[in-house]
Amino acid sequence: MSHFIDRRKSAKGKSAVNRQRFLKRYKSQLKRAVGEAVSRRSITDIDNGEKVSIPSRDVSEPVFQHGSGGVREGVFPGNREFVQGDQLERPQGNGGGSGSSAGDSGEGEDDFVFELTRDEYLDLLFDDLELPNLVRNQLKGATEFKNVRAGYATAGAPSNIDVVRSLRGAIARRVALGAPHRGRIRELEERVEALLRDGLGEQSPEVRECRDEIRRLRARINTLPFIDDFDLRYRAFTRQPEPTSKAVMFCIMDVSGSMDESRKSLAKRFFLLLHLFLQRSYDQTEVVFIRHHTTAAEVDEEDFFYARETGGTVVSSALHLADGIIRDRYSSGEWNVYAAQASDGDNWESDSPVCRELLKRKLLPFMRYFAYVEIRPIRHQTLWHAYEQVAAGMPNFAMQQIDEPEDVFSVFRELFKRQPA
Repeated sequence: MSHFIDRRKSAKGKSAVNRQRFLKRYKSQLKRAVGEAVSRRSITDIDNGEKVSIPSRDVSEPVFQHGSGGVREGVFPGNREFVQGDQLERPQGNGGGSGSSAGDSGEGEDDFVFELTRDEYLDLLFDDLELPNLVRNQLKGATEFKNVRAGYATAGAPSNIDVVRSLRGAIARRVALGAPHRGRIRELEERVEALLRDGLGEQSPEVRECRDEIRRLRARINTLPFIDDFDLRYRAFTRQPEPTSKAVMFCIMDVSGSMDESRKSLAKRFFLLLHLFLQRSYDQTEVVFIRHHTTAAEVDEEDFFYARETGGTVVSSALHLADGIIRDRYSSGEWNVYAAQASDGDNWESDSPVCRELLKRKLLPFMRYFAYVEIRPIRHQTLWHAYEQVAAGMPNFAMQQIDEPEDVFSVFRELFKRQPA
């Protein structure tokens, strides 16, 4: 049996163990509250902690109560109302006492309020999500290692002591160090036998001298320690690099004139969730930001979310740019390539077939996953219908629609939910 003692420092009056137990027990309520909080928040504070209210009935603990019926005897202090032999009427109900739920009198019990830290909030927010079809295919520059056995060492942690190997070494040491003394003892015993055969008694000086030396040699053998620090052997481990997952995510956002501020706000919410998810869950993931109207440009994070440039709509310009970047910088043999695109679906009618062919012939064969999100479409136009043809024949392509802020998180979870093994 192993005993684990959690010695993490906790704030005054708080317990880290109890906190983790609470998070595990009420995970479903907390996840539901976190999902609802995402739609209420502004873009700037989408990753802060959260105060979660849990109904008091959900955190009540089971208790033992006296049931109705039965016979009980009890001893009560003296009073002026009852004498020995009086029978007391049993309280009505199940004898469990009065509750604390709200009633006509206005009394009741407040909901339990639990404050989540930023890390706990993000863990619950992105629980059960993953990048689909992620393959570990890169060894160069790996930062992930696994421990493998590497023989034995003379130093190490006590938990890694190999008892059998250590005892084997101790026995070998005692045999080696005691061998010369045992050989000398055998010679002296043979000499004593020879002297006794020659007629000398046990009290003769020669025999007594041999007996004394035998005792000294046996005493020296007995002083050899049963086990010494020198005998200890520890199981040795070495860190062996493992193939790690190098991934790149292309974030493609339509900033044309038809994408008004409300649509851009929904698209930014989606991409902020995606960016936080990648930062939280995947250390080796790079992000490429592409904004497009009639032309497309690769931009940094600041410009992607806050630049105000706008224009007409040619969606294929962004796909052409993404294809060129993949071929120049992200070999499909070394990188897991992903893309997420947000648009209102407004596009030149002649450009939508071009987008369809770009996806089917150039992008999707080299990508693990492509997610398309259409933001508040007035009606589905040629781009949506072209992408439906892509989704019908390409399993690594998915598409969803966002109409209101409340839809952002549910659509995000649907696109990046963990796939069954």
